Amino acid sequence: MNVSQKLSALSRRDVLKLSTQYGLSSTLLGASAFTGAISAGSMASAVESTYERRLRKPARHTLRFGASGFNAQNLLIERAGAIQFALDLEERTDGEIRIEFIGSNQICGQLSCVELAQLGIIDIYAASTQNSAAGAAYLNVLDYAYMFPSRASQYHFFFSPESNRLLREPLEKRHGLKFLFTHCELRGIQLGQSFADKPTVTTLEELFGTRNRVTGTRLGRIAMRLLNLNPVPVAWGETLEGLRLGLIDGAETWASAVAYAGMSPVVSQSVDLKFFCGTEHTSMSTQSFDALSGELQDAVMESSYLTQVHVQSANEAALKNTVGFSDPVLPGTLFDVNDVRPAFLPEEQIRMAEEMCSPEFNPDPWNEWRDRLNGWAGGVDTYQEIYDVARQIPQDTLAENVEPRRWWRG
Repeated sequence: MNVSQKLSALSRRDVLKLSTQYGLSSTLLGASAFTGAISAGSMASAVESTYERRLRKPARHTLRFGASGFNAQNLLIERAGAIQFALDLEERTDGEIRIEFIGSNQICGQLSCVELAQLGIIDIYAASTQNSAAGAAYLNVLDYAYMFPSRASQYHFFFSPESNRLLREPLEKRHGLKFLFTHCELRGIQLGQSFADKPTVTTLEELFGTRNRVTGTRLGRIAMRLLNLNPVPVAWGETLEGLRLGLIDGAETWASAVAYAGMSPVVSQSVDLKFFCGTEHTSMSTQSFDALSGELQDAVMESSYLTQVHVQSANEAALKNTVGFSDPVLPGTLFDVNDVRPAFLPEEQIRMAEEMCSPEFNPDPWNEWRDRLNGWAGGVDTYQEIYDVARQIPQDTLAENVEPRRWWRG
């Protein structure tokens, strides 16, 4: 039984009481270690024991982790790794670092977490790179259209030492953020109720002219305009209602985001357009990282590595077994229960989209942002170099088979 199932066996009042009294981290750790018959009293004893162990000595550093809308339940749908990282880092440092985990949009949301980290209000945050790009513009470097051909190519890049030069170091220098780890999917168009009674999409042309919600990424908007997908800025909180009422036709995001955010009931088709990154990442304020001793900095990196390995396998499994992003859709998954139809376009349709919008075939619309990102990266051709790294592995490599590497060791 996993942590979420253990907590779900108790009443919301019991869980709230435990979390209020002992904190979310102690509650999660206590539930993780608990093996006996579940009752409010026995779980409280386990959580209290964990709390006392964690606080048996003063922590040298208490780090505030703003995890946008994530919590123990939805992190079992989209396996972004935030809780695994927090728990491993506390254990790895024997309590020298203590994590104050603040999820469920209690301190920051998808658009605001990056700003709070830069202001020093929180030390660590989790949110999509696309939403975070509104406050840390270099994150747009991940969003060139069709730069990554697969989820495997994404994981390969983030494990690669080349990601230091092409992503992590410019991000740290320009925005004061240390990129730790990320989940990897590729964005498509999540169609709402206006497509519920239409046949499953098989051609790109069926999407032309639709109105689709866009995130904070500037490069993603370029791709959408070139594909005639009419990007419309809509607040995340209003997206569900817009899809349900047909005020917008779709939203650009990825499959597990539909599932974890409770969008499945209003999404009719999940079109696997694969046109740019969907990366739910965790970053740390460089100032907070630099305040740690060398030994604790090493611990942060090792916990990041372990979490990246965990996410690589866990999210691939969850996509099929929990979300239902497969053909056929597995029974009992969220897509099955909510009648969401995955639409996997034929390769010739994906190629058509690539030729319409990628910098390789249609470079001019990208030049302004490409020059800007290249300058921030010290003059390298960011698109071409990331493109090349992404293709260092065979095209048919499965994401779970990508070799993990400690990227910071070169």
